[in-house]
Amino acid sequence: MPDPMVSTAWLEPRLYDPDVRIVDASWFMPDDPRTGRSSYDEAHIPGAVFFDIDAVADIATDLPHMLPSPDAFAAEAGALGLSRDATIVVYDALGLFSAPRVWWSLRAMGFPKVFVLDGGLKVWQAEGRPVVSEASAPSPVAVDAAFRPELVRDLAAVQAHLAAGDAQLLDARAGPRFRGEAPEPRPGLRSGHMPGACNLPWGEIVNADGTLKSEGELKLAFEGAGVDLARPIVTTCGSGVSAALLALGLARLGREDVAVYDGSWTEWGGRPDTAVVTGA
Repeated sequence: MPDPMVSTAWLEPRLYDPDVRIVDASWFMPDDPRTGRSSYDEAHIPGAVFFDIDAVADIATDLPHMLPSPDAFAAEAGALGLSRDATIVVYDALGLFSAPRVWWSLRAMGFPKVFVLDGGLKVWQAEGRPVVSEASAPSPVAVDAAFRPELVRDLAAVQAHLAAGDAQLLDARAGPRFRGEAPEPRPGLRSGHMPGACNLPWGEIVNADGTLKSEGELKLAFEGAGVDLARPIVTTCGSGVSAALLALGLARLGREDVAVYDGSWTEWGGRPDTAVVTGA
């Protein structure tokens, strides 16, 4: 697998390449007054379409931004002009936060050439590269439904992994939330983590400028969190966003097979019948 990241210097000369599609995947935490749409409307990379992870989602559940059916996803992607033949580059306004969620979603839905812009809009603007405020008008395309189930885990699958001990659960939430020392940002959720899970807060694999850390730094971070890079890994977080960032970091290390627990702690911590532990 090639590196899942592309640089701003790589993207700028390809802004008008008909084989390249650019996706703004900006999203902010529920307690942030900003929204992905408002960020996009203020400034985005020329030609970028806005991918709303809260809208391209399963509307039959009250869990946030869960993957929709393959048919529904294909229809939404087609409306955004995202053909399966295109090279798709995803970015977000914070540098590197929500873009990996859309990178993972597209890959899980069978798109073969998906990359993340290293540093996102944060680095793009810091370098003085062009932005616009006018919304892009994509040319819709027909997209057949596809699905890669090996990249997705649901509640039952995670419970089975924990019972069998055949996969490592890696949690991207901040340490105090993982240990149960701080409340969850979403009301009604218990504090703590899944039995046996490891913890690697997502910010520890991102540089201050919003770029992804190097292979050597990533290897040290994952191994320092207790992860065996040779064994199966499932990532999790609060709602399936920063879990995808850990999957992106692992993909840079060649582990493109890492699955994401889509419901993450919003599902697990919101149920009365799931095991929760606190402490390290």
